[in-house]
Amino acid sequence: MLKTLFFVIILSLPGYVRAQINAEQVLTIGRNVLSMDDYMLAIQYFNQAIKAKPYLADPYFFRALAKLNLEDYKGAELDCCEAIKRNKYKAEAYKLRGFARQHLGLDSLAVLDYNEGLKHDPTDKYFLFYKGVALTTLKKNDDALDAMNQLLRRYPRFDEGYAARASLNLQREDTVAALADVESALKLNRAQINPYLIRADIESRRGNWENALNDMEEAVRLRPEEPAFYINRAYLRYNTDNYLGAMSDYNYALQLDPENMAALFNRALLRFEVKDLINAEKDFTSVLKLNPGNFHALYNRGLVELESGNYRAALADFKSIAHRYPKFYPVYYAIAEAERGLGNLRAVGANVNYAEQLVRQYVANPEKNPLDRPTIAAGTPNNSDSHPEGEEEEDEIEVMNRFNRLVTMNNITETELSYNEKIKGRVQDRNVMAEPEPLFALSFNPSPKSLGGVTNYFRELDAFNRGRYINRTIYISPLSGTLTDKEYEALFKLTDDYTAVISASGKNARPADYIARGIGFSMLKNYKAAIEDFDAVLASNPDFTLAYMARGVARYASALTQEDQRLAMKTIAYAAADFDTATRLNPGLAHAWYDKGCILYSQRDYSQAAECFSKAISIDPEFGAAYYNRGLCALSTGKKNEAFSDLSRAGELGILPSYNILKRMK
Repeated sequence: MLKTLFFVIILSLPGYVRAQINAEQVLTIGRNVLSMDDYMLAIQYFNQAIKAKPYLADPYFFRALAKLNLEDYKGAELDCCEAIKRNKYKAEAYKLRGFARQHLGLDSLAVLDYNEGLKHDPTDKYFLFYKGVALTTLKKNDDALDAMNQLLRRYPRFDEGYAARASLNLQREDTVAALADVESALKLNRAQINPYLIRADIESRRGNWENALNDMEEAVRLRPEEPAFYINRAYLRYNTDNYLGAMSDYNYALQLDPENMAALFNRALLRFEVKDLINAEKDFTSVLKLNPGNFHALYNRGLVELESGNYRAALADFKSIAHRYPKFYPVYYAIAEAERGLGNLRAVGANVNYAEQLVRQYVANPEKNPLDRPTIAAGTPNNSDSHPEGEEEEDEIEVMNRFNRLVTMNNITETELSYNEKIKGRVQDRNVMAEPEPLFALSFNPSPKSLGGVTNYFRELDAFNRGRYINRTIYISPLSGTLTDKEYEALFKLTDDYTAVISASGKNARPADYIARGIGFSMLKNYKAAIEDFDAVLASNPDFTLAYMARGVARYASALTQEDQRLAMKTIAYAAADFDTATRLNPGLAHAWYDKGCILYSQRDYSQAAECFSKAISIDPEFGAAYYNRGLCALSTGKKNEAFSDLSRAGELGILPSYNILKRMK
């Protein structure tokens, strides 16, 4: 809700720097598109304005706003920094940057931004409001209360302010004041969700389950698309002995978000309680696939297996826990029960004795003999360490594991939408498979229209086309998939025509005719014939860069169809060698560096692949696909910050999957 209000307020501001007519027109179009929630397209207009007038603050500011709505908070923060560099008096840029920083966990920096903004506009409602929220997050309760009180004195009908102060009062353990603020907020606006959630929290702490449930019902009614609300309502329903209703809520939450670990874990516990052991085990296993370090899921799965009589599986789970937490004494009692089920009575006694020994040692000297007390919460990473503000980093293994799950999950559900429809609105909410952008290949079809500019200049290709050696234009385009029937018919006719020309010419056949036919064969996926044509060209023209590029792509595509793994790997090596030769002949050929990077990525040589993508980017700083693929390399090696920077830039350049990956990795 905060984000929506913020969006409306920003768009209504008149503080818009007038520039010369072209930049102004582009910026105006971008703002109009932004107001229609078409954030990706808006970014492209702001990119154009930045290129035309890089010294203006507004294009950066509005691009930041678009990125914020795409949940690219780091990108939004950086653009705000650029806007402030160009106009340090632009108060709204401090507001937007502070808002982005709050989402990044940089609340202290956000407060500094709000303080700076208040110097320019001391009575601004949202500077005060966001500052109060940030101070609440920082647990600076006295300062937060001062900010909230000042806000509500100036704006006594600001319902969100009462809700925020209610949350603060709850943190201060002043439930009387919190409930009073909830009532004030709801008197002003009964459609606001936060007051219901706060009051539900208070009532549930008091054990007033029915009252809490009534408030959660209102939250669900107001925002039926939010999985967390169903999970909370399930908890309340469970406490009112409505097991069927609780199960229904968990099921629906998982329809909305199939990977919601809290819903999976809680549903598993409920299934375990009602003795639906098979499905309980399935749910705990699903949690462990999403988060292999979830101690609670592993322990409870072991208990389910124990009750199901699957003693060996239970023993394996319990021993895994004991290996990681050797002083977690309850697991040894569980191991003993599993051993009893297997008839290993000696092991039963040994494990029970060891558990009791751990307890005795702890009682005798708790400081010298502490017990393992893993407290991981269901559905959260196995890490209870606190981090300094803004430095809550996952380790590289955790980042790699989470990214690898994205690589194997294909959740595309909107296949009927046309390309133009898919780019509109919240593209970060459209689940896509985390796979690299494809190689660039020679083609008779131009690049499909995309949001971002793609530099397709290729010196040798340009010279070939200007020489008019064939009656068609050759393009360099992303390697495409299926063509239409009409396009296939045209390609078959083209290859037949060039076959006739080559046959009639005999030994005098021109390299240009072989190149043209080879490209046609490649587009028809007849890679063997294509490679033979490119071989023929290179036999007489060993410095023909076009042929190396074309043969490299054909060789790589051919390798993907080969069943003999050794032969496939050999062919891939040949393909990489072709791109090496192309870059030797033309070191500035960004597409050759990029294509080699794609090959190395496919071989999981992420370090070398990233170097190739970096080389392509150094040649063409607006090569969006190269940023995107380099971002995937960084994720594959656990370098989250580098990945987020590259994916943000790729999204800025029009690579649509970037924002979805950013969202799903956060």
